[in-house]
Amino acid sequence: MLKPEVESLVPGQTFNRRGFVKTALGSAFAAAALPVMAQAIKTDFAGLSAGEVTIPSGGFSMPAYRAQPEGKTKLPVVLVVSEIFGVHEHIADVCRRFAKLGYLAIAPELFARQGDPQSFGTIQELQTNVIAKVPDAQVMGDLDAAVAWAGANGGDLSKLAITGFCWGGRITWLYAAHNERLKAGVAWYGQLAGTPTPLKPKNPLDLVDQLDAPVLGLYGGKDTGITQEQVEKMKAALSASPDPDAKASKFVVYPESGHAFHADYRPSYREADAKDGWKKCLDWLRQHGVA
Repeated sequence: MLKPEVESLVPGQTFNRRGFVKTALGSAFAAAALPVMAQAIKTDFAGLSAGEVTIPSGGFSMPAYRAQPEGKTKLPVVLVVSEIFGVHEHIADVCRRFAKLGYLAIAPELFARQGDPQSFGTIQELQTNVIAKVPDAQVMGDLDAAVAWAGANGGDLSKLAITGFCWGGRITWLYAAHNERLKAGVAWYGQLAGTPTPLKPKNPLDLVDQLDAPVLGLYGGKDTGITQEQVEKMKAALSASPDPDAKASKFVVYPESGHAFHADYRPSYREADAKDGWKKCLDWLRQHGVA
């Protein structure tokens, strides 16, 4: 039986339903992502307002991590969408990297209604108990709520972008077909196709003609889960689409990288390709007016 959240004997400390000590969002790595590689990048907080905030979304108080230059407003906004591990330390660090460059970066914890993704010890447990229960429609609504929060807290919503990794890469494609205010998206190795389900009725390949913003896809040539056959099919669909944002979308494939090549805390990290992808991500945002 799952344990309810309870207070510990340490002031301000609580346990989650699985009995693990809860930490502030983005302050630790997810249990299923351990062990963490020594190469993990650490971005400091100097000059930033950064940390956990709470965003109202459909009657739910959604936690999110945000980072932005301290004391500044009218900032370009970038939504940062996590892998299945949720908004753990790596995603918070990515937010601070954007903030250091002048962005208001916000990463909503999109799994919070279904459970605490950081507390499960294995990927299989996490997939079964949390990720498989998250509806796409819920995610789109929560991202809209994060955008509204950003607009009320220093963000310039005329300069709105989204980027996401793995699970968040697929969501990036979906959100680019959902929010007309979006100017650009960058999808890092996100799923492109799949069997429809009630919670995931459509995948990026099904939404090519509905894009409201051009998407840059950054993928690994040795990714065994997202094959080059799938990438080529998506590229062909984008090229054939009458949608101008579809035609403006593009892929960069790194031949020697596999999945999660940007994840500097994991063995899959490929430094040269990750750095090149990050540069291309920033260039893409600037190219489409999000800077």
